[in-house]
Amino acid sequence: MKLLINTRQLLRHPIIRSMTTTTQHKSHDVACEPPALTSVQLDELERNVQMRHHKNNVPLIRELLKVVQDSGQTNTEASRQLAEQLQQLPNATHPRLLSYDNQPLELANYEHRELPKQGAKEFSELARALNLYRMDHLGNYTGHKSYYLTGQLAMLEQAIIQYALQILTNHGFKLISVPDILPKEIIESCGMRTEGERTQVYKLQTGECLSGTSEMALAGFYANKVLEEEQLPLKLAAVSRCYRAETSGLHEEKGIYRVHQFTKVEMFAITTSEESEAMLEQFKETELTMFKQLGLNFRLLDMPPCELGAPAYQKYDIEAWMPGRQMWGEISSCSNCTDYQAKRLGIQYKRASDGRVLSTHTINGTAAAIPRLLIALLESYQHMAASHAEAMEIPIPDALVSFMHGQRAIKKNKRIPETKLVKFIKAA
Repeated sequence: MKLLINTRQLLRHPIIRSMTTTTQHKSHDVACEPPALTSVQLDELERNVQMRHHKNNVPLIRELLKVVQDSGQTNTEASRQLAEQLQQLPNATHPRLLSYDNQPLELANYEHRELPKQGAKEFSELARALNLYRMDHLGNYTGHKSYYLTGQLAMLEQAIIQYALQILTNHGFKLISVPDILPKEIIESCGMRTEGERTQVYKLQTGECLSGTSEMALAGFYANKVLEEEQLPLKLAAVSRCYRAETSGLHEEKGIYRVHQFTKVEMFAITTSEESEAMLEQFKETELTMFKQLGLNFRLLDMPPCELGAPAYQKYDIEAWMPGRQMWGEISSCSNCTDYQAKRLGIQYKRASDGRVLSTHTINGTAAAIPRLLIALLESYQHMAASHAEAMEIPIPDALVSFMHGQRAIKKNKRIPETKLVKFIKAA
């Protein structure tokens, strides 16, 4: 964390702060003079950027910092560019990750059922045979990477959501309904770029954006707020549609594994700096509990620096074995973002002991990403003995039965006909 201290102090300088702050928040500890970043400190920043495989903008920061310092803060354009580049730096990296050498560390592997080593059907094949899914020929009216879930599969989606919410509320999470359209400033403050060719963000003509995850709306809800220490930790949950412009041509990521819109149940917490690492462990244990009860085979990974998004200080991933694809697929993750998002959004708290106003920490985690959970469940629970589509049925995990009105298996849907693409309709 020490390598970013001087950078954050520089961001609090009055001239630069006015160009970097995305809200109306005013810092309570503004420095009188801009601190000098030494060559050694800039080298540390650059090593962190390179280790995390982020775009290396430190050489440009060096140039702009020299211009700003030489001009005595009168070059406002250079100050603006410097502030913009400083905002793009990733968070610091947890020290334990420094030895991972770009490889995740497997912390645990959970096997709850015997899975076929070959011959298992892939999700799309299963769902089509059951007449509960459609993804083909939708480009003319819903766009590429869209999908329909029908009948029992649509019911299973809602069952997973209710199952996740029951666990979260039992663990003290407060449910909030959030908007899907957000100002780009909120999204960028949370660490996701809205500009550039590789952005994953959908932008609207109004200048606002579609949210990629409800974490952003939850964080934005507390922007510019000073909380009392007694209110912390805040544990929040939300269900929302998530919009991602990303695509993939990889065969193993076909179907609904990577799509442009999907439903997700999100966990989010606001804590003091002393509480955030323990809260991340709570998120991890909550996720493990959920997937154990679903009877999936999965593994827990401690992710290396190169796999961390810009806001994350550390991150755990959970991957389920998907026998139809013969691959490990990520179904969940949780991250400690420390004060990366809070400083940009002005989320603070007043310390009870001395009244000092400090930045909070934020933690996020995926309780249920619906498409990938559906893939893992159907591929893991399929009956290999069923040789004909008419006889095929897929058991429903016991943990979800109560949310499926007691139904214990998914069978072929005969009531809803398969839809067909109609290009032209003749007038009567």
